[in-house]
Amino acid sequence: DLHRVDRRQRQMCIRDREDTIVRGLEPWFIRGLSLLGGEPFEPSNQQALLPLLRKVRKAYPEKTIWCYTGYDFEQDLLTGRLCDWPVTEELLSYIDVLVDGEFKLDLKNPNLRFRGSSNQRVIDLKKSLYGDELVLWSEAY
Repeated sequence: DLHRVDRRQRQMCIRDREDTIVRGLEPWFIRGLSLLGGEPFEPSNQQALLPLLRKVRKAYPEKTIWCYTGYDFEQDLLTGRLCDWPVTEELLSYIDVLVDGEFKLDLKNPNLRFRGSSNQRVIDLKKSLYGDELVLWSEAY
């Protein structure tokens, strides 16, 4: 069946790309992986990113994973309204630092580190997910 062959080829291509990314993270001077562009937390993107993040975390548990999203951490991601909660929860579990909030041109500030507008937050996701409150990231990494 032509449809099945095409699907198999597509899956092999995706696995090859994932393996290329994982190999690219191998050098000691590569400190981690950043997810940005498009929207990582769109439901179809969450499903697509999970296999990659599983591979990265397994191969390099010491490297950091940063993720940029236009969604709000508490209102959108923690409520599970974007995707099946187990998928979002697993995706969040692999991310160390989350930059949340939509970029707003009227709040643009070139002096901010790792974010473009003052409404965005740089969140220490590990501490925020497993603690009692939201914790902003610090230079400790």
